[in-house]
Amino acid sequence: MTEAVIIIGLAILSGVYVSWRAGRLDRLHSRVDKTRAALDAALVRRSSVALEFAASGLLDPATSLLLAGAAHDARAAGEPAERAESDLTKALRAALGQPGFTAGVAGRGRGENVLAELEAAAHQVFLARKFYNDAVAATRAARQKWLVRLARLAGGAPMPEFFEIDDSLVVPSAGPAGAGMPPLAGPDWPGGGSAG
Repeated sequence: MTEAVIIIGLAILSGVYVSWRAGRLDRLHSRVDKTRAALDAALVRRSSVALEFAASGLLDPATSLLLAGAAHDARAAGEPAERAESDLTKALRAALGQPGFTAGVAGRGRGENVLAELEAAAHQVFLARKFYNDAVAATRAARQKWLVRLARLAGGAPMPEFFEIDDSLVVPSAGPAGAGMPPLAGPDWPGGGSAG
């Protein structure tokens, strides 16, 4: 009789643990989905601001056209969109790095506003990508546990993938000294870097 009670107790405890593991895995997958939606929204906002920047009249026509094309390609890219998003970052860096750009924007309210929006959008992409990649790392680690693999607790859910883009962007200051700001993302940022 005592052995039967112990076996039943162990079976109940095992069932509770497996159920807890499955619930945790489900919450991690939900977190990945939510952070991916936030990342997608941040990327759309960045491409919108880049299109506004291209149409602002602050750039020469050729640069405006190239930047608008990169922003359009990033917005229209399917999965995976990493290459198109990295190309948009490179186009933004090239546009902002033009000689005399900082001096041309200084004192122009609209130009300073566009640069502030661009800075905010780039920083939001950096943060959203970091949160998403953190959620992916936690989910992948949970899915590597022996019990999860043995009991197939993940079901048919695909293994989440990291989102790796070049998101380091230097936005020049429109101040009188013309000094540039530090990178908005990259190795100098705490926990930063484009490899996330």
